[in-house]
Amino acid sequence: MATPVRNVQKIESRNSLNPAAPNTEHQKRRVAAYARVSTDSDEQLSSYEAQVDFYTRHIQSNPEWEFVNVYTDEGISGTNTKKREGFNRMVADALDGRIDLILTKSISRFARNTVDTLTTVRKLKEKNVEVYFEKENIYTLDAKGEMMITIMSSLAQEESRSISENVTWGKRRSMEEGKFSLAYKCFLGYEKGEDGLPQIVEEEARIVRKIYQMFLDGKTVRTIADYLTGQGIPTPRGKEKWPVSTIISILTNEKYKGDALLQKTYTADFLTKKSKKNHGEVPQYYIKDSHPAIIDPATFDLVQQEMERRRPNRRQLHKSSPFNAKIICGQCGSYYGRKVWHSNSKYRKQIWRCNRKYEAETVCDTPNIDVSILEAAFVKAFSQMLSDKEQHIVRLEKMLPILANVSDLEKQLDEAQNRHAELMSALRRYMEENTRQIQNQAEYNRRFSEQDAECKRAEEQITQLKEEILAQSGKKEQISRCLEELRKCVDTIEEFDLGLWNSMVESVTVYADKRLVFLFRDETKVTVQMPIPQKKVPYNNAE
Repeated sequence: MATPVRNVQKIESRNSLNPAAPNTEHQKRRVAAYARVSTDSDEQLSSYEAQVDFYTRHIQSNPEWEFVNVYTDEGISGTNTKKREGFNRMVADALDGRIDLILTKSISRFARNTVDTLTTVRKLKEKNVEVYFEKENIYTLDAKGEMMITIMSSLAQEESRSISENVTWGKRRSMEEGKFSLAYKCFLGYEKGEDGLPQIVEEEARIVRKIYQMFLDGKTVRTIADYLTGQGIPTPRGKEKWPVSTIISILTNEKYKGDALLQKTYTADFLTKKSKKNHGEVPQYYIKDSHPAIIDPATFDLVQQEMERRRPNRRQLHKSSPFNAKIICGQCGSYYGRKVWHSNSKYRKQIWRCNRKYEAETVCDTPNIDVSILEAAFVKAFSQMLSDKEQHIVRLEKMLPILANVSDLEKQLDEAQNRHAELMSALRRYMEENTRQIQNQAEYNRRFSEQDAECKRAEEQITQLKEEILAQSGKKEQISRCLEELRKCVDTIEEFDLGLWNSMVESVTVYADKRLVFLFRDETKVTVQMPIPQKKVPYNNAE
C-alpha cells in the first residue's frame, strides 16, 4: 500500500526578511583570563606570576580583543569555588555583561569539581559568555563543548581524588615514622627549628606556663582569658581578646609536655575539604618525647586531673574562687556554691551554700558559710595538722614512690592495646571475608556483633587504664607539691594562705551540726567546729 503524500508548508521566519542594511561596524570581544595556583610555595608563586603576565600580554596583543582583567587566586585549593574570591568576582562581572570571553589554562585550573564546572559554564552560556580551556582546546559555546567539559571535568575530579588520597597516604606514612609539623603561626610557644622540629620560643613559653600556674592556683579559664586580655597579650592568632576555648586548648594540648598525638582530625570529603574530629574513624599516632617540653609531664597530668575534677561542675565553676568544687554538703553530697546577699545595698555579702539546698523535697540542714569563717577554720585545722608536721612529712614521703610507680598499670595498658589491635584486625578480616564469599547473613551479623562488642570492651578497658594512670600521676604531683609546702611551713600559721589552701586541701565537708571536716592531701582528716554565734542578716536570695 502506497504511503500517502503529506502536504507540508514551510513558514518563513520574518527575521530572514529584515530589510535593514548589515552592520559593518566590527565590535571587539571583551576578554578576561583566570589564573590560579593551589599552593603558596615559591615555585608555584613564580608559575602564578608567569600566568598573569602571559595572559595580560596575550590578550592585549590581539587587535580583535579588548583586555578586561586577569582574575587570580593563589594559595588555595581548587576542589570547590566557595572561597575563591577572584573566580567569584570574574563570574559576577561576566554575568553583569562586562566579559565576552574567558581564557584559562585548563579545566583543572578552572575547577576540579564537575558540578561546579558545569554549573558555572551553563550560567555563563545563558549570558552568551564563552570560556576557552587552552590545554583541552575546548570552547564552551561550541556544539561539542559541554560534552567534552563533562568528560574532562570528571577526569579532573578523579585526579583530585587520587591526589588527595596520595597526600593522605603520604601524611600517614610520615606519622607512622614519627614525623609531624605544627601550625606555628597560630601555636603559642613554639617555632620551627633548623632540624624541622618544634623549638621553644621562651617569651611565648612564659605565657603558657603562666596559664598552667593560674589554673592550678584555682583560677577559672574565663578568669585566665580575661587576665591575658587585660594585660594586652595577643592570642596565638594575634587577636586582642582571648576566648575561653583557646585557654582550654592550651591546657589540654599534649604537645606542651613534649608529646604529639597525630591525626586528631581528618578530611572527611576531598571536595569540600571539610575537617572532622577523629573519633576512631581513622588511625591516630602518639609520639612520646617528640620535642622539647614547655610544661613538665607531671604538671600537665595534674592539670588534666584538675580539669576532670571541675568538669561535672562547670556551671558552678564559672566564677573564680579557690573554694570552688572543694566544699561539700555532708547531707546530700553536692558542692557548695557562692551566693550573694543584699547585692544592691551596703549590706552586700557573699556566702557559700549547698547548691541543692532548696532543690530536693527536703531542705538540706547544712549551714551557710561566710568566707571569713571558712578561712579561719582552715587556719585552725592546718595549725592542728602542723603540730605533728614531721609525722605528716614521713607519711607523704612514703606515698610518693608508691604513686610514682605506674609500671603495672602501663604493662596492663600495653597488653590491652595489643589485644585491641588483634581484635580489630580479626574484625576487619571477618568483614573482608564476607565480601569475598556468600555467607549466612544472620550468622554473620551475630558473630560481627559479638566481635564488635569485644572490641568495645577492650576500648573501655584502655580508657579506664589511661584514667587510672592519669589520676595516679596527678596525685603524685599533688603530694609532691604538698610535701614541698609542708617542709617550708613553721609550726603554726596566723592567717589564711591561698597557696597552702590550694596545695594542701583536698576537700572540706560541712555537716548540719556545724562541723567542718578538712581532708588534706595526705588523707589526714581534721575536724573543726564552726563558731556558733553568727550575726544574722535579713535574707535576700539575690544571686
